[in-house]
Amino acid sequence: MASLGVNIDHVATIRQARRTVEPDPVWAAALAELGGADAITVHLREDRRHIQDRDLEVLRRTVQVKLNLEGSIDAEMVAIACRVRPDQVTLVPERREEVTTEGGLDLLSRRQAVATAVGRLRDAGIPVSLFIDPTPAAIDAARGLGVEAVELHTGAYADAAAADRAARLADLASAGARARAAGLVLNAGHGLTYRNVVPVARIEGMHELNIGHSIVSRAVLVGFSQAVREMKALVAG
Repeated sequence: MASLGVNIDHVATIRQARRTVEPDPVWAAALAELGGADAITVHLREDRRHIQDRDLEVLRRTVQVKLNLEGSIDAEMVAIACRVRPDQVTLVPERREEVTTEGGLDLLSRRQAVATAVGRLRDAGIPVSLFIDPTPAAIDAARGLGVEAVELHTGAYADAAAADRAARLADLASAGARARAAGLVLNAGHGLTYRNVVPVARIEGMHELNIGHSIVSRAVLVGFSQAVREMKALVAG
């Protein structure tokens, strides 16, 4: 049974579209918890396009479930994480010109920079997960960095044509088995929706799925707690 991490970034995206105070992602986090969320996930981007420093500070004081902070390996972002001390940090790639995260961390060409960030976070007592593509090379590199968990990028599966989806799911299952054999906690996310999430949730050993845009989109129509309840029912099986 996989647990559900609810990413509330896009609540802040709506707020920042008008540079106002609503909707407040802190309120969304509370409603997500009422809907059964097992974790709250936020991505504090270097350009602060959605989640703001104030949001992270308040969420750290108010979230009652696991708080998972996504962030780049930039020294400033790592320093913020070490100060705020979320329950987990997920290191992700970041390019300011991208609309959303486009792929997993490059653990081969940027190994030393990633290792430095991981070391600082672990010295601060913060568990680390790496957002990676579902490839053997990425998983082996993550194991070598001594992190606790990996989050498999599910974008290729989510975006696949119907004829290719089974193959992309098999890639995820194979990567998941390799990660578990390496002693890594298995998480996944990106592009998962109410229509495609169940097969990923049923991958053996899947610990946590992080889902944001689909839940926020549904919440506009049915309310936040209800949207989370519906996704939690699918994820939990």
